[in-house]
Amino acid sequence: MKIRKTLLVEETIETDEFGVACDPLVRMAALAVLENPFAGIDADDLSGLFEMGAVLGDRLAGRIMHRLDGPPTGYGKAAIVGSEGAAEHGAALLHPMLGKPVRAAIGGGKALMPSNVKVAALGGTIDLPLGHKDEAWAFNYIDTLSVGIADAPRANEIVLCVGIASGTRPRSRVGDGPR
Repeated sequence: MKIRKTLLVEETIETDEFGVACDPLVRMAALAVLENPFAGIDADDLSGLFEMGAVLGDRLAGRIMHRLDGPPTGYGKAAIVGSEGAAEHGAALLHPMLGKPVRAAIGGGKALMPSNVKVAALGGTIDLPLGHKDEAWAFNYIDTLSVGIADAPRANEIVLCVGIASGTRPRSRVGDGPR
């Protein structure tokens, strides 16, 4: 695995969009820019990306947990694939093995980890979805954090993203689940 660089994004929200004070919400994302070994290759067996996802899930979630002040309540994952790759390359990093080490790093996680993958040009951004780590139907925790890196992904790269949140959307008022 060839990693070009990593980035840690930390956002603290103290008011809602109207300037009304709220409980502080910390949303963090750790991103890794890595070479896509399948760039330009039409391959059916993408299993080489599975283990890379596990290693990066552990590393990126660990970086966030080292900085997060308080317990995490939500999580998510995303990948931006460079133009010589396919969305399936990002999915191979995210789905088979990334979740287990992220759940271990945050101390649990019963709910499906929301995800998003797309192919984009240099400087592309992605909406990293976030959801409650234990309760998929906790509507107040469904959120996004838009992330990207100005010089990535190059055509032969993938930007892998792991996100963690410390609470609900600012002043959330939708509810905790289906009625």
